[in-house]
Amino acid sequence: MLIVGKSAGTPRTRALAVALRRLVTDSGLPVRELGKRVGVSHGTISLWTNGKLIPKVSQIDVLMQVLCVPDVERHRIRELTEHAREQDWLTIGQPGVTEQLAVVLECERTAKYATDWAPDVIPGLLQTGDYARTILGRRSDLPNLDARVALRVGRRDVLTRAVRPLQLTALVGEKAIRYCIGSPTVRNHQLRYLLTMAEAETVTIRVVPLGHEWHPSRMGPFIVYEFEDDPPIVHLEHHRSGTFLYNENDVEEYRAIAVETGERAMTPEKSAAFIAKHVK
Repeated sequence: MLIVGKSAGTPRTRALAVALRRLVTDSGLPVRELGKRVGVSHGTISLWTNGKLIPKVSQIDVLMQVLCVPDVERHRIRELTEHAREQDWLTIGQPGVTEQLAVVLECERTAKYATDWAPDVIPGLLQTGDYARTILGRRSDLPNLDARVALRVGRRDVLTRAVRPLQLTALVGEKAIRYCIGSPTVRNHQLRYLLTMAEAETVTIRVVPLGHEWHPSRMGPFIVYEFEDDPPIVHLEHHRSGTFLYNENDVEEYRAIAVETGERAMTPEKSAAFIAKHVK
C-alpha cells in the first residue's frame, strides 16, 4: 500500500477517489465484502474512495476484475492510478471535460474556502439556471443540456448546506456585471440573484473595477480552493480544456494574485450598490 501523504490532494487523486467511490456504490457490495474479495481491509477501500490512499496498480486491477468494470473505464481508472502523484493536470477535449468536472465537484465538496476570480462572466456557483443555459447552450458539443444546467445549479448547495458549507469569495469583474449576458429578463434575474446571495453568510461578492494599468489577473479567470487538511489547488478553465495546479510555487503565485485583485475590488457594500444600479 502506498501512503500518499501530501499527494493525497493532487487533482488526479481526487478524480480517482470520485471514480472509485462511484464504482463501489454502484456495485451494491458491502465494503467489508469487497475488501475481502480484493484482499485488503474495508478501511483501505474507504481510504481509496476518500482520496487518502493511492492504491497500487495491481490492486486496482484486482478491484476492476472483481467489479467487472468495462475495458474503457478500466483503462481510465488505471491511468488515473498510474499518474495520481503528478502535481499538475491538463485536461483537453470532451473526455477531459468529464474528468475536469469530477475534480471541480470534488474540490467544491471538500474545500473550506474558495476564491473565484471571474472577470467576464458570473462565477459558476452563483449562476442562475437561465444564465447557465445561455452559456452552455452555445456549446454544440454538450449533450443533455437540461441535465448539465441542473447540475450547475445544484452545485450551489455547497454554499448553503448545514454542515461545513463552502466559504466563497467571488471577485467579479466590472464587465461581468455591466455587460451581463442574456436577455434583459435573464440579466436582471441573474443580478438580483447575486444581490440575494451576497446576503448569505458564506458568500462574499466584490466587484473589481476596470482599470488601465496592467496586473496579472488580466490574464484570465481562476479559482483557488483551500482545504482544511490538504494543500490548495488552483483551477484554470478554458473553452475545451482546463488545468489543475498543485505545485506549491504556482499555487502561491495565484494566491498572491487573488490577494492583489481583492485589494483592487470594491467593498461588499459598494459592490452590492454597483450590482443594484445595473438591474433595469
